[in-house]
Amino acid sequence: MPTSSISSTPVSSTWKDDLVSGFLVFLIALPLCLGIAMASGFPPIAGVLTAVVGGMVATWLGSAPLTIKGPAAGLIVIALGAVQELGAGDNAVGYRRALACIVVAAVTQIAFALARAGKLGDFFPSSVVHGMLAAIGIIICSKQIHTLLGVTPAAKAPVGLLLEIPRSVARLNPEIAAIGVLSLLLLFGYPLVAGKARWAQKIPAPLLVLAISVPLAHAFDLEHEHTYTLAATHTTYAIGPSFLVNLPGNLLQAFVFPDFSHVGTPASIKYIIMFSLVGSIESLLSAKAVDSLDPEKRRSDLDKDLLATGAGNLIAGLLGGLPMISEIVRSSANIGYGAKSRLSNFFHGAFLLLFVAFAPGLIHRIPLAALAAMLTFTGVRLGSPKEFVKTLRIGKEQLVIFATTAALCIAADLLVGVAAGILVKMLIHLINGAPLRILFRPEVEERVEGGRVVLRVKHAAVFSNYLGIRRRLAKYADASSIEINFADARLVDHTTMSNLHELESAMARQGRTLTLAGLGDHFQMSSHPLSARKRVLASPVAGR
Repeated sequence: MPTSSISSTPVSSTWKDDLVSGFLVFLIALPLCLGIAMASGFPPIAGVLTAVVGGMVATWLGSAPLTIKGPAAGLIVIALGAVQELGAGDNAVGYRRALACIVVAAVTQIAFALARAGKLGDFFPSSVVHGMLAAIGIIICSKQIHTLLGVTPAAKAPVGLLLEIPRSVARLNPEIAAIGVLSLLLLFGYPLVAGKARWAQKIPAPLLVLAISVPLAHAFDLEHEHTYTLAATHTTYAIGPSFLVNLPGNLLQAFVFPDFSHVGTPASIKYIIMFSLVGSIESLLSAKAVDSLDPEKRRSDLDKDLLATGAGNLIAGLLGGLPMISEIVRSSANIGYGAKSRLSNFFHGAFLLLFVAFAPGLIHRIPLAALAAMLTFTGVRLGSPKEFVKTLRIGKEQLVIFATTAALCIAADLLVGVAAGILVKMLIHLINGAPLRILFRPEVEERVEGGRVVLRVKHAAVFSNYLGIRRRLAKYADASSIEINFADARLVDHTTMSNLHELESAMARQGRTLTLAGLGDHFQMSSHPLSARKRVLASPVAGR
């Protein structure tokens, strides 16, 4: 039975679904955009500005139909590092210099897209990417837990911030902590309630947090500077508007232009590389993940999506906004709320613009502790112990790569961590028998047998030469049946197995077949179906 394609459905028949979904995603996006901006060292309005550009401008430039574009927690670490390092203690100066890095990185992303670098999403090993994201999650938690408790920590580095958490717990501000902890309990408890009550599934968890935290902030009179004494300990605490979101008087005051005076310095170049590289990878991976959730199984043109991200970042950076990506959490919620086309992203941006333009006073009433709770919740999900267990199930070598990447991302920075993870993976491949000469250039024998294309891969198929294998496959885009034979390959790594599994599913939806053959003499490095495969070489004694 043929399936209908929503992409060909007239917009007039789907806009109502997209309007509803866009509104519900707006409710999720508003507090997250504010929180991500503040955690990044940017003004709160900068996050909303980015989401507005992502929704109302980038929507029309990219092909990913159901993605929501906006600021993401995954870039907090880079943005905050840029503000602090480039400003040398002056956050206002660092902010404008960070904007310059975002603009140059955006131009780089546009160049990536024009060079058809969307395939970068297939290059980076999943264990390295997930290790980086786990580290980002841990770093976010190390910073936001103190804000959630109403305490200003002395430490600046992630390790020091983690070690200082017990001290912050001991000297927490009770009223602020009450808002933060209650918000956190709501976020963790929401899935349990939503699983049992259908009505709760349509109410975004961040909206529930705001519904509780804003009245509490009013009850504690956070809008006015004052002190209070806790009867149990006779300790006096100070609270006031500094614990609430601070916004400019009008939207025009939110526009801040970049300072390009230091854009050629080594520090700026480092952040330009990180913004362009990490932002592109995370956005591409998110777009691929959203494609897998699309009920219509539409495949996005990743080059166009990267172009839309770069163009959006260029505009947002010039106006004072954060960098944007195709954000996975809001995008998956968008699909769950019944979105049908890219109009949902546009509507989410339009609602944000209207709210900021006409109701800024309501945003000012949001307590920072509630936003910190939302970011802490996001950080816990990124750096959850479950991610370590999941990686271990794929293979012990994957856990080594994952842990190396995560540890160095936390101890040093993201570029060092990612580079170290890639080097460790290459070293493991060499130990497992992959020849050095084929790490980046696969040796593939091609032939056509009775209308079927056969690609025979020799020596090894690993993440660093996968793009070469993919180029060979692209030559036979019209072939109805393709076989990839690994009988002569000593090693097939997890990244290659995972990418080929995705490609196999995509070809099946097109009525084509992709077969992986020649793996009978290989043993799996774990019980995971997509684990690395290593061929057992027959010993000379056994061969006599």
